[in-house]
Amino acid sequence: MQRNLEQTPTNGQRKTGVLGPLREELQRHLHYTLGHHNHKDDPNYFYRASAIAIRDRVIEHWRTTREKFATTDSRRVHYLSLEFLLGRSLDNAIQNLGLSESLRMSLHEFGVQLEEIAEEEQDAGLGNGGLGRLAACFLDSCANLKLPVAGYGIRYEFGMFHQRIEGGHQVEAPDHWLRDGNPWEIERPESTRTIKLYGYTERFHDEDGVLCTRWVGSHDLLAVPYDMPIPGYQNETVNTLRLWKAAATDVFNLSEFNAGSYPEAVAAKNMAEQISMVLYPNDASENGKELRLKQQYFLVSASLQDVLADWVEKNGEDFTDFGKKNCFQLNDTHPACAVPELMRLLVDEHKFDWDTAWSITTECMAYTNHTLLPEALERWSVALIGHLLPRIIEIIYEINERFLAEVSQKFPGDSGLLSRVSLIEEGENPHVRMAFLSIVGSFSVNGVAHLHTELLKKGLFADFYRIWPQKFNNKTNGVTQRRWLSNCNPRLRELLNETIGTKWEANLEEIEALAAHAEDAEFRRRWREVKQANKQRLMRYVNKHTGVRFVPSALFDVQVKRIHEYKRQLLNTLHVVHLYNRIRRGDTSGMVPRCVLVGGKAAPGYYLAKLIVKLINNVADVINNDPAAQDLLKFVFFPNYRVSAMEVICPGTDLSEQISTAGKEASGTGNMKFMMNGALTIGTLDGANIEIREKAGAENFFLFGLNAQEVEATKKNYDPNSIIAADGDITQIMELLESGHFNKAEPGIFDVLTSGLRNPYDQWLTIADLRSYIDAQQRVNDAFTDHDHWDRMSILNSAHSGWFSSDRTIQQYADEIWNVSPLE
Repeated sequence: MQRNLEQTPTNGQRKTGVLGPLREELQRHLHYTLGHHNHKDDPNYFYRASAIAIRDRVIEHWRTTREKFATTDSRRVHYLSLEFLLGRSLDNAIQNLGLSESLRMSLHEFGVQLEEIAEEEQDAGLGNGGLGRLAACFLDSCANLKLPVAGYGIRYEFGMFHQRIEGGHQVEAPDHWLRDGNPWEIERPESTRTIKLYGYTERFHDEDGVLCTRWVGSHDLLAVPYDMPIPGYQNETVNTLRLWKAAATDVFNLSEFNAGSYPEAVAAKNMAEQISMVLYPNDASENGKELRLKQQYFLVSASLQDVLADWVEKNGEDFTDFGKKNCFQLNDTHPACAVPELMRLLVDEHKFDWDTAWSITTECMAYTNHTLLPEALERWSVALIGHLLPRIIEIIYEINERFLAEVSQKFPGDSGLLSRVSLIEEGENPHVRMAFLSIVGSFSVNGVAHLHTELLKKGLFADFYRIWPQKFNNKTNGVTQRRWLSNCNPRLRELLNETIGTKWEANLEEIEALAAHAEDAEFRRRWREVKQANKQRLMRYVNKHTGVRFVPSALFDVQVKRIHEYKRQLLNTLHVVHLYNRIRRGDTSGMVPRCVLVGGKAAPGYYLAKLIVKLINNVADVINNDPAAQDLLKFVFFPNYRVSAMEVICPGTDLSEQISTAGKEASGTGNMKFMMNGALTIGTLDGANIEIREKAGAENFFLFGLNAQEVEATKKNYDPNSIIAADGDITQIMELLESGHFNKAEPGIFDVLTSGLRNPYDQWLTIADLRSYIDAQQRVNDAFTDHDHWDRMSILNSAHSGWFSSDRTIQQYADEIWNVSPLE
């Protein structure tokens, strides 16, 4: 089909600064911005033209919001995160600007469908999983609530990785999400910052005779900012996500080039650009560790310099109110270097004495913890930090010395306490405990679900809670309903708007009104029609990407999240094997058809997680090719799980699998997205599952497994082999796995997994929870046979999801940690 690109207004025919109708803007950008004149059917050009046209409409609100930022006397918040998993921006922007129908109609005049061009946008590869997606939700809510909050991250050239499945194995390929450019970003070279690495420190006396320290002999590089707009929901507020790109101070060495040393001529450029090249480089090697630490310091140094430069421009060297007017929220331990880096800037660059600088620092730093796994708390070797960041390691040691003196004075004679809370983990190869550094340097330390926070206070950070109980608080996570309900589930959005009005899009507490309709048979019928349509869409999506055809009338049973042992995709797989075994032996009476989907990425260096991916694919291959299972069971591993995939998966899901070992999941946010869209949860009492069950009602949640206290008690005398031997179903599951039924051509490949299940020291207690899980899945099966009852539970889950909006979470941050007010 040819596109009508004629009669485009020239630049001279348009009034400067005035935007014309959207259709005219599309034509102008196609002709003049993109130079697209050949009328060929190319949806990518139409996507780029649409993105630029919509961005143009964002610019004015963006400018006025920035002016309010510049003139407000309110505190400003700087959200530091190594990840921002934004997903696609076009749909989100047009929804928040109220331009969805206008763009749809304008594109229709060209014979183009909005859905067609939206698929051309690459998912922004700025995050891995829940941490980055949470940060993106938080920025959306900050803009929706008109809060003066800016995000700071890294502009990764390549995302986590593009996941392919070959022979059942995960294969990582580069995720070059920027290959076609990013029409949403604006480069701000005037705000470029210089970052120091390597070198050494030296003492000197300044002109007043004061002994000072300076960092010299460093290898410097540049941090170049790129700004992305974060529009609020139809409120004329557009906040900013500033992303830093690494660049060399000397891009090209002409002397080396002329001497024929071509690689050396661009060596500095290549070394610098590595820092913002890849999200989460594999840190199994020393080079990988060094690059990861470089990324973390690069982010915080550039961001802090940015904020301080803005402060000095407005206030000069008067930092009296800096702590009162600024707050740096550390999203997990990745930005922990912000504490010593702010000290370095204040002491070395702005010439403050230590006590004044420490007072400023501890007044404006706040730390969010996202993990209960001790091994996930970052530790960097003193040698590495000293080599890469010589001034920073000195400051860390000084912070630690003063902190331990304070603790010793408060708890005299408790040498064990001093050893446990020291920022330095002593030993043959001393390490810096980055979480401890974050706690010591912050005025607030929060967990992300009630159970998580309680376990932090009683376990992981018990000593710090004893020292500073006032620092600790809980902020249960949330997700934005605008992307995760309104935008990704348009059919349900229309039904909700017709039934309870539209206020829920800005305030999800309004969705509670839905509960009154759960007993309405006609409403339940329409609810089920929406769900079936979404399942049809998901069926087509799965078939397109895996070749497996789901049956829409079946139970759609979904587990999508990062692949990790504690998240227990292996437990899910054992249940699928159980169902398959029942089918093989003819025990299918009352069994509802079930389609099980698992998706997620395993870290490239995480061998066991990748082996679990392989097992899932092998089991799926056997089941999906067995005629006996065709009408009752399908099993797929969905490749390259990402935000845009979740936007299709979530609305079509019946059952949400949240089955981590109790006490291991900090919160989870996928569970909230599924709940909003009416999926029922099967889960343990872990993370935010506890609060989901409280809000939805115990009768609308499929609970199984040990709780956190029982997990710890069970570990003391755990005997999985006795459990296996005493349970016929579990015995048969293990026999199928250990006999090689799913790996006949690859003998022994899964032995490490099966032996792990039998290991009394298996900290995930998979076998301990398996019988309870099987029984809970049978309750799911029985409930699904009663469509009216299931639909009623589904409606009530959605109706009671208001608490899990990130708007509520952010309002709590604003009121209880940040002390900020909306910009009006």
